[in-house]
Amino acid sequence: MIAYVSVVRRSLSLLALLLVAMSLSACASGSKARIPTAGEVDADKFLFERGTEAIQKKHWLEAREYFRKLIDTYPRSTFREEAKIGVGDSFLGEGRVDSLILGANEFREFLTYFPLDENNHIAQYKLAQSLARQVLSPQRDQTATHDALRELDTFVRNYPRSPLMPDALKLQRETRDLLSESEFLVGQFYFRIRNYPGAVQRLRGVLEADPGYTNRDAAYFVLAESLSRMLQPGQAKSYYEMLVAEFKESAYLLKAKERLVELESVPAVPPKTGPGGAGS
Repeated sequence: MIAYVSVVRRSLSLLALLLVAMSLSACASGSKARIPTAGEVDADKFLFERGTEAIQKKHWLEAREYFRKLIDTYPRSTFREEAKIGVGDSFLGEGRVDSLILGANEFREFLTYFPLDENNHIAQYKLAQSLARQVLSPQRDQTATHDALRELDTFVRNYPRSPLMPDALKLQRETRDLLSESEFLVGQFYFRIRNYPGAVQRLRGVLEADPGYTNRDAAYFVLAESLSRMLQPGQAKSYYEMLVAEFKESAYLLKAKERLVELESVPAVPPKTGPGGAGS
């Protein structure tokens, strides 16, 4: 009897293991990517839909394989243009520097190969986005920042009615701020080493090139301080006043108000008189 029960239990265990194996096999076969054969009805649509699903799941490599298969196999597919953008999106999603470079190349190719496509505004924005995600800190080389800003300016100029415009303007402002911050730091360095003419030249350049610079309160203040040390109180006062007028909150606001009070209390310097003039 004991032997019989043991055999039954062993048989049930084997059956359970077999069922688990069959279940796992079914799951695996269900999740395995199926690439349709060339000529299959709606194969291009199938590839595009699977690629889109993979993008949504952040399965970047899988998505890229579907989109590339569509592009290479079905050159006349109505999904080909969107698949090209999908390839770029897969690189953009990966986010590595090498992937961002490859993504930017995909979007550039799209704009070259499909110059009249209705999705050009998307490719242009994502090209700029790929470049903007490669920028370095303001203390480092700003080549990528210049490149991203150029592509963003192109988007704003060419696609004024794009629904992506708010995102593009926000990214444009962030990118331009980075470039202006880089220039500001140079001017601030000149100020610290007491090269006041160099600081004035650099900071005026920042404000002229980017009047909307988000941190221009800092530029106003350092510029005014530099002019004060160059004994140009009138010009210094104008920048202190701009800071006070434009910013309700700023780390420089209190000090700028103090400087204005100091300048108001400085007596006017009487004009010099020569021989025969008044006061001689």
